[in-house]
Amino acid sequence: MVEGRVVRVGDRRLGSRRLAALLVGAVGERPGYRALAHGVRTLVLDGRVPLHTRLPAERELASALAVSRATVTAAYDVLREGGFAHSRRGAGTWTELPEGQRPAAVAAFPVGDDVLDLAVAAPGAPERELAAALGAAAAMLPEHAPTAGYHPYGIPQLRAAVADRFTRRGLPTLPDQILITTGAQHALSLTLSLLGGPGDRVLVENPSYPNALDAIRNAGLRPVPVPVTEDGWDSGLVESSLRQAAPRMAYLVPDFQNPTGNLMPPEQRVRVLETARATGAWLLIDETVADIALDGPPPAPFASLAPHGVGEQVVTVGSLSKTHWGGLRIGWVRAGTRLITELAMARVPGDMATPVIEQLVALHLLREMDQVLGERLPMLRERRDALAASLARHVPQWRWRTPPGGLSLWVDLGRPIASALARAASARGVRIEGGSRFGADPGTHEHRLRIPYTLPPAALELAAQRLAATLAGDLRAPADEARGRRWVA
Repeated sequence: MVEGRVVRVGDRRLGSRRLAALLVGAVGERPGYRALAHGVRTLVLDGRVPLHTRLPAERELASALAVSRATVTAAYDVLREGGFAHSRRGAGTWTELPEGQRPAAVAAFPVGDDVLDLAVAAPGAPERELAAALGAAAAMLPEHAPTAGYHPYGIPQLRAAVADRFTRRGLPTLPDQILITTGAQHALSLTLSLLGGPGDRVLVENPSYPNALDAIRNAGLRPVPVPVTEDGWDSGLVESSLRQAAPRMAYLVPDFQNPTGNLMPPEQRVRVLETARATGAWLLIDETVADIALDGPPPAPFASLAPHGVGEQVVTVGSLSKTHWGGLRIGWVRAGTRLITELAMARVPGDMATPVIEQLVALHLLREMDQVLGERLPMLRERRDALAASLARHVPQWRWRTPPGGLSLWVDLGRPIASALARAASARGVRIEGGSRFGADPGTHEHRLRIPYTLPPAALELAAQRLAATLAGDLRAPADEARGRRWVA
């Protein structure tokens, strides 16, 4: 239930002027009916028009496009015949996907030593720094060993260190505004369960981080997708969705967005914050990759731009998984002190507290973070460029924009074959997920792959070779190879 009523499929609507503007950009002025149908289909597969969205009436769209109504009627017929639209007499026409378009799983986790794993966008651990941190943690452990070891808020030293880093990045923060969690995914799930209830709406980017989308669905929340394209976010669409859909909260990745790599400009951030103040929506900001800035300085925290009185509506999650190591399950929430207390109380029935020894390791790593990033960022920049060069050599028909930060390329394959390519690539020793895994609407983004650049250059070159060989061969894979739980990071 949302505001006393049931949310139905047909609640999503697309105005004729908005659709006409999208179509003109996709197929040009005054399209024929087949070009018009192809344009709508492309927008659906690309996630720019969500599934189950009510399309404009034929007469309205014809007027907006300056074409005949018969052209629109014929285009809608083509969409229905292809399975990309569904109509009900007297109720309208909605976007849909054909049977069999939904993606299948690629491979079970874990993978073998001979498999190049491109489904996980996270680097390996900095071994020297990690070893030093383990030694430092062991030396600090005696002062904690006499205690019970349960710290639902996190140990005070680590809370202070995380707060200090926020402050140095431009967002004054007290230790009481920090909750230490068992990774960013735990922080996200905990916040969703506390702030939302079954049936509440959550505005999400499309595409977005799959594990976050899964957490939203598992909490019984309803995603309200807004597209993120190569050009970034549409401020007007984000604002109108916040006002019209009235979501309980919005989950955003403004810093090197996963998977597109886009960086939200400061003026857009301010507009989102102002709209959130007007609508009362919580903003759940994922800053997990905010420090992976490869072509400029890292952005200031999103909440640092909040007008007076709006900061309490912003909840920021982060972790050490992308900057250091995913095997160190340390994350955090930055929010108002009252919400931090409620989150700490809510976590106890689930996991009691984050392990002390891991928090002590994280404390040392956080104190040396600038040094670690000083070594890691040039390495990731080199790997990003190496991946781009390898793809250009072996699959020159693919296209992408070089992201200013983050950990992956969002590659346009030129045709909707991503799931088939990913399944077939597993037989050649490459584990990768098709773009539809990142769609708020399953089955969209079938012309995209997210390809991380976290492996060494030689491994990325080999992966590009194997993907090219897969593309040149039979994209069909045996059914048993397509089974398994899909797992990405």
